[in-house]
This record gives sequence, structure tokens and C-alpha cells, in this order.
Amino acid sequence: MAADLHPAVRLVDLRETPLDVAEVVGALDDDASGGLVLFVGRVRDHDAGKGVVGLDYSAHPAALDRLRDVCGRVAEEHDVQGVAAVHRVGSLGIGDVAVVVATTAGHRGEAFTASRALIDTLKAEVPIWKHQRFGDGTEEWVGTP
Repeated sequence: MAADLHPAVRLVDLRETPLDVAEVVGALDDDASGGLVLFVGRVRDHDAGKGVVGLDYSAHPAALDRLRDVCGRVAEEHDVQGVAAVHRVGSLGIGDVAVVVATTAGHRGEAFTASRALIDTLKAEVPIWKHQRFGDGTEEWVGTP
């Protein structure tokens, strides 16, 4: 982890290997936090009325730095003790975990608010693109510029 990250940022990564929710929860373990809010994004079997059979996530070379920036901003803007975000890249199947984000705070309200900001900002600003494959043989890129 970069030394210049906000001290509340405990885990940030992009991985080709399956994500471990317990690792994210463990990274945020501390005695000061009364609330831990976790979001787990999974690959679903449909999108826009079409059956999805699988997808691939690709990341721009700067994506990890952008993810670190997003985590740092969330830590700065919210009263949190911990922030974590891990996103999968590569080929994923239906039901696979694609992203795990979590925050901890003294109280649940701030943890909910911070986690919502974290996933929404990640999706809006981190250059990770989804290539969906549909059961009818068509495909679609999502999130590309």
C-alpha cells in the first residue's frame, strides 16, 4: 500500500483471482468501529432483458491508482475508521464475486453513507470495463469511454 494513503484506507487491489469477503472484513477489524457496511457485487445471469452467460473485466493501467484515489477521498470526506475496495479483473462466471467494498465507522449511518459513496464513485471514476457475453451469441461492452 502506498505510504501517502489516508490511514483509514486498509485494503485496495485489483485481482485476477477470486475475491475473499473475509479478507476485506478482516482488513477493517478494529475496536473503534461500531458499524461495518459491506457491499458485494456479483455477476448476475441477465442484463437489460437478455441472458448473460459470462463476462470479462478489463482495467486501464491507471485503474489501481484511481481506485486508491477514490478510497482516499471517501476516507477524507466521511468519518470512517476503515475503507477497503477490491475489484476482480479477467473472466468471471455467473455468481462470481466481481467487487467487494466496505467501510467501518463509529456508527452505522456513516458507514452506510461512506460505503454507498465508495461503490458509486468507484463505478463512475475507476477505468474498469465490462465485456458481457449473452446466451444469444451477442456481446456488449459496458463502461467504455
